Amino acid sequence: MSRETEKKNSPSKIRRADPFFERESTRYDNPLPSREYIVQTLEETGMPMSADELVQALDIQPEEREHFVRRLSAMEREAQLMRNRRDAYIIPDKADLVAGRVEGHPDGFGFVITGDGKDKKGEKGDKGDIFLSAQEMRSVLHGDRVLVRVTGLDRRGRREGRVVEVTERGNTRLVARVVEEHGVQFCIAENRRIRQQIVLAAPEKGKRALKAAAGSVVEVELIEQPTRYTPPIGRVVEVLGNFGDSGMEIEIALRKHDMPHEFSAKALAAAKRLPDEVRPEDIGKREDLRALPLVTIDGETARDFDDAVYAERQGKGFRLIVAIADVSHYVKPDAPLDIDAFERGNSVYFPRRVIPMLPEKLSNGLCSLNPEVDRLCMVCDMDVSATGAIQHYSFYAAVMNSKARLTYTEVAAAIYDKDPATRERLQPLLPRLEALDAVFRVFEKARAKRGAIDFETVETLMLFNDEGKIDRIVPYARNDAHRLIEECMLAANVCASRFLEDSKQPTLYRVHEGPSEDRLQKLRAFLGEFGFQLGGGDKPHAKDYAALLTQIGDRPDRQLLQTVMLRSLRQAVYSPDNVGHFGLAYEAYTHFTSPIRRYPDLLVHRAIKAALAKKRYEPGDWSDIGLHCSTTERRADEASRDVQNWLKCYFMQDRVGEEFEGSVSAVVPFGLFVALDNVFIEGLVHISELGADYFHYEEGKHRLVGERSGRMYRLADRVRIQVVRVDLDNTRIEFRLAGGGDDFGRVPRASLTPKAGPTGPSSRKRVAVEPVEPTPPPKAVKAGRGRAARKAAQASAAASSPYAVPDKPSVGKKPKAASKAAPDAPAKPAKQTKSGAKKAAKPKAAKPEPAKREAAKSKATKPAAKAAGKPAALLLSKSPARSSKTAAANGGGTNETPPEPAAPKRGGRK
Repeated sequence: MSRETEKKNSPSKIRRADPFFERESTRYDNPLPSREYIVQTLEETGMPMSADELVQALDIQPEEREHFVRRLSAMEREAQLMRNRRDAYIIPDKADLVAGRVEGHPDGFGFVITGDGKDKKGEKGDKGDIFLSAQEMRSVLHGDRVLVRVTGLDRRGRREGRVVEVTERGNTRLVARVVEEHGVQFCIAENRRIRQQIVLAAPEKGKRALKAAAGSVVEVELIEQPTRYTPPIGRVVEVLGNFGDSGMEIEIALRKHDMPHEFSAKALAAAKRLPDEVRPEDIGKREDLRALPLVTIDGETARDFDDAVYAERQGKGFRLIVAIADVSHYVKPDAPLDIDAFERGNSVYFPRRVIPMLPEKLSNGLCSLNPEVDRLCMVCDMDVSATGAIQHYSFYAAVMNSKARLTYTEVAAAIYDKDPATRERLQPLLPRLEALDAVFRVFEKARAKRGAIDFETVETLMLFNDEGKIDRIVPYARNDAHRLIEECMLAANVCASRFLEDSKQPTLYRVHEGPSEDRLQKLRAFLGEFGFQLGGGDKPHAKDYAALLTQIGDRPDRQLLQTVMLRSLRQAVYSPDNVGHFGLAYEAYTHFTSPIRRYPDLLVHRAIKAALAKKRYEPGDWSDIGLHCSTTERRADEASRDVQNWLKCYFMQDRVGEEFEGSVSAVVPFGLFVALDNVFIEGLVHISELGADYFHYEEGKHRLVGERSGRMYRLADRVRIQVVRVDLDNTRIEFRLAGGGDDFGRVPRASLTPKAGPTGPSSRKRVAVEPVEPTPPPKAVKAGRGRAARKAAQASAAASSPYAVPDKPSVGKKPKAASKAAPDAPAKPAKQTKSGAKKAAKPKAAKPEPAKREAAKSKATKPAAKAAGKPAALLLSKSPARSSKTAAANGGGTNETPPEPAAPKRGGRK
């Protein structure tokens, strides 16, 4: 190379001034100025700069210009830079602009999520969110990345903004439903956070249009994004079928959450090239465990078997072997199978369908530890003491042959129920199963000693009919066989985290931080009302939570206290920074035992192999990988929850009008969520259904309290409800409190005579918070099938509503509704006399004069109040001239605040 060429290729002094020059040099052969250096140059210049000016200022060579302009465009997409009207680059922060992602709301407005909790001045904002009105949302869709300018505060004190620029569009395809009005077709997105109607464009020239009838579910490709004045325009690219078709709810969820559900051609070709069985060359120098009686223990419907176990007594302690499928032997880094697996992040489990992380040949075949076939595995071999401490462990690659595919039910029947038939069938394996149970018992004692938290939860199982719809929902009981396998997997995961930490090998930990300061403060305030205190000071340990659960014991309100404690904790995530696992009370914890269905486990296997070979495994930025895996996990949970909610709505649509008992599972500003007994379905009792009062939400105490009556609805309260509406489109079930009368509904209009007087305590009788024995669903209204039956049920529900106007009582008679005001202190029944019967039979007397009429009305009202044990003023409603703010907060008739949110989809991983 000549001196001139060498001089030309060597970086100039300007380029070497880049603070990240060394980092860029390791990534690229011909490094460009880093993004940070470009921003620094603009800041130091103090004025907008065109592309040509930046090229000159940063000494960009002619052959580098194209790549440099691409970097500027990428920075513009990610809102690090933006261009003004003169086509010059500026820094958004200098222009008082805030970058973020749009999050739409079903009611039409939205927010810009900035990702930090502070504004540019360092002052804490409203969780970093900027409110966008419905008008501002016209030009953007949920998921878009934007630059906004804060224009002030809205009526609720939140920062409000105006969209200045859309830096990146988040939607290119949408799953939607075709709607036809007056002969014109358009689409409504299934994602209710997108409220714009999608106009259907004519087909491209020379191509035939896909026919989609009204009501069909389609996939639409957006050819024009929305603007402030025009709606989005799309073209149908696939007709999925009718909305009510079996399995359609899963197809909608997959596309709504943008989940990969078809493997790439390269990945399928790579899987096809793999052998059907383990070959001798695959075994190599692995440890041979084929003679060891390893067994798999899973659920009845499981098809992919990640793990096998074996235990034997060893002196006073035990030897425990956990063998995990060696997926990393077949799925190599950056290969087509690995790329698809990373994109999916994990397998997704829907009712009656699984979207696997790996092709079926691997997930159910070559990698699955099926019985009586050779399989490659990674082994965690542990020595366990009599106290449950892991004294020694080792990892190694091996080949195994599972001796049996057992289920939790079989193991429980043989070991715990001592079923003779099952014990006889599993006789050769009984010594090993009993040794596993002994290991489980010492692990259980160690778990209690270290203070791991054990929350009691009820898992459910959906049973389906031949049409693919829910037939019934039943509780799924976990037995000791489930816990046995769980403790063995926990032990292997802990050993994996210790091994990688001791080897100084970076990896992804499963981290679960303790409660935040804000949540902890609210929890302590709530527990204080019940006379309980959470130990640990400002930084409580899991042991403090466990001790409190023990102290609570079997109180009737245990479920209430446990739920509030559970909600005070954060969500577990994947991260390369080990901060421990709060809930399990481990200092280090990672996922090692499920590489067939979780990508982080596959990474841990590769890291362990690298550490065993004295090498270092670096798949990329561990933080970014952890964030991606955490995101795909939440995406899978949300999609699965959407499908379950739709199926539950379909199940309940023929039960409108029926009454059920349940518990308040959540209290929100706009009402109560109630989880029904026996059917295990949740619905909303809107705040307007709670009675003629202004109800105020007390977040820290998880309750709604009536301003006038003092009625209180709290988390875990026992209530009886009636199903009044099922909205299949929005997957929403609405209830009203059953029972009628003043106790739950509005005060009857006949009693609303304005009178002065003090207000007294609540007349509502609290239902004891106790678990009830499972009973068949009540048959208050006979459940029919079909549209006619549903209409009849809805009419019956409307007729029995406490909002119906009661018949006007005759003068001098006690109003019926008033007599029901206090069921705890009923009035003595009046004796029926002959003269009274004759009077009742007489024709209605002429109306008395006004003065007499007032006296009669007063006599009719006061005894009713007296019978209720309260002043008559308790039967009054508040004047219409109340504060509009309070009315708006309770769904009243004012536009002071944005509409209250739709019923959120609830649930999640336990």
